[in-house]
Amino acid sequence: MQINTMPMNPKLPRHIAIIMDGNGRWAERRSRPRTIGHRAGVRAALRTVDFCLDKGIGMLTLFAFSSENWNRPPEEVNFLMEMSIKLFDRGIEELHRRGVQVRFIGERTRFDIAIVEHMTKAEHLTAGNQRLILSLAASYGGRQDIAMAARALAQDVAAGQLKPEQIDEDVLGQRMALADLPPPDLFIRTSGVIRISNFLLWQLAYTELWFTDVMWPEFDSTVLQQALDDYASRERRFGLTNAQIAKRVQETTSA
Repeated sequence: MQINTMPMNPKLPRHIAIIMDGNGRWAERRSRPRTIGHRAGVRAALRTVDFCLDKGIGMLTLFAFSSENWNRPPEEVNFLMEMSIKLFDRGIEELHRRGVQVRFIGERTRFDIAIVEHMTKAEHLTAGNQRLILSLAASYGGRQDIAMAARALAQDVAAGQLKPEQIDEDVLGQRMALADLPPPDLFIRTSGVIRISNFLLWQLAYTELWFTDVMWPEFDSTVLQQALDDYASRERRFGLTNAQIAKRVQETTSA
């Protein structure tokens, strides 16, 4: 069942997805280890959660660790794994207390068993929370997401549980990550890089894209409010004409 609650303010996105980019470069520009940048990045992520809670934004998806990030220097990957465990130990109880539901998407089998156990514990602890659904993409790739969905459908066809002609966008979409959530309304990427880097390739089809030169450790409520203001000024068409959009707005207003 897909969660599809409309926001109180139609100009406010229900679901924000963010590529948290620039931790390492932020640290290097200050002649500090890249690990310092990742610590600062965690603080920026927590600030973003606070902002969404304050604004009543119901869903936040953060690209924490891509499937390609496994190719980074081993010492950096090991630090990120250790930091993840510490973050779970210190932060999950607070997120739970504030009504945040924590989810993970991605190929978690690549992580050490200790991290997988922390992931599962966090999901179970916060499963009933609905104030904010925080999805963390870890060892995630958009192409991988689509391939796994296609494989699942192929298995159903082979088992005689599904006919090929029954497969359409909706059926495929139901097998994708975040299938029970509405697609992101707003995508944000920090650090001045203008690409989506294999993140939520299927889910971002009609998402509004917003890019900023601000490095992720410096991302704060001021920058996020700029993104929301720009989002509010846009007209989302979804392939419709101006006349169709105007009619839809009129029907919504008069309802």
